[in-house]
Amino acid sequence: MGTRRFFLASLASALLCAGWTLAPTAGAGTPQATAAKPAPPAAQKPAAVALPNREDSFKFAVLGDFGTGDRPQYQLAEQMATLRARFPFELVITVGDNIYGGERPQDMKRKFEEPYKALLAAGVKFYASLGNHDERAQARYGLFNMDGRTYYTFKAPKEDVRFFALETDYPTPAQMAWVEKEMKSAGERWKIPYFHHPLYSSGRTHGSHPELAQVLEPIFLEAGVTVVFTGHDHFYERIKPQKGITHFVAGSGGKLRPGNIDPRTGLTAVGYDREQAFVAVEIDGDELFFNTITRSGAVIDSGVIERRKEQP
Repeated sequence: MGTRRFFLASLASALLCAGWTLAPTAGAGTPQATAAKPAPPAAQKPAAVALPNREDSFKFAVLGDFGTGDRPQYQLAEQMATLRARFPFELVITVGDNIYGGERPQDMKRKFEEPYKALLAAGVKFYASLGNHDERAQARYGLFNMDGRTYYTFKAPKEDVRFFALETDYPTPAQMAWVEKEMKSAGERWKIPYFHHPLYSSGRTHGSHPELAQVLEPIFLEAGVTVVFTGHDHFYERIKPQKGITHFVAGSGGKLRPGNIDPRTGLTAVGYDREQAFVAVEIDGDELFFNTITRSGAVIDSGVIERRKEQP
């Protein structure tokens, strides 16, 4: 990792020096997603909200904290390939901690290329963001499609969707100015940011990052952002909407930290920490459908979210 350190504690003062105004953090808004409740007994579990799997919709997956090279990572990768056989998602966005430990060519093969071999062979592209366990050199790794950039934006191949991959390990004023400018100028209806450190999380180990929320949340609100994808805490959590924005923590693609969701936060709409999981997403018009799928193939959360309109 070199001398890297996560410096959110000094972010507010740095941005103030650059002329930024920090807004107060948001409270809970009105929920917009209808979804299965967390882990009731099997006999009472409501039916999952099915992914429509429409021919012309945009389909993608979300994966985070995955590059362990261990068997659970491979098992979840097999579930991703199984899903794609009937739900042909076109790309995967990663919310950081793509590779744990060594990042030599043989490590990249064992921790990325081999687990997702079937997806890569089918033409699925991975668009990575970096976490605190990732070397910045990953931006030059071709299969992560970052083109040497540690933060970047790209348009989805279908539907009116634009993604914004941020580098929250180094949330510099320059990057914050960039994301504000890019989101203001983007004409797509869906603007989807993804990054490593969650603005909101019930994790006992890491939890929410309010300094980051003070800076990014006003930008997201003004731009009409509806959903945000993050990782870092090693479980799955869907946060109750904050000022109308639904935040997902998808940090259990390989790593897992059972018992780490703190129910006292009051943030959790659905949380799951018993198996590794990824999120499958489908966007059709103004609707976003999602299924969260574990390494044993169970759907542990699902729903549909309506696109939030930009503030006038």
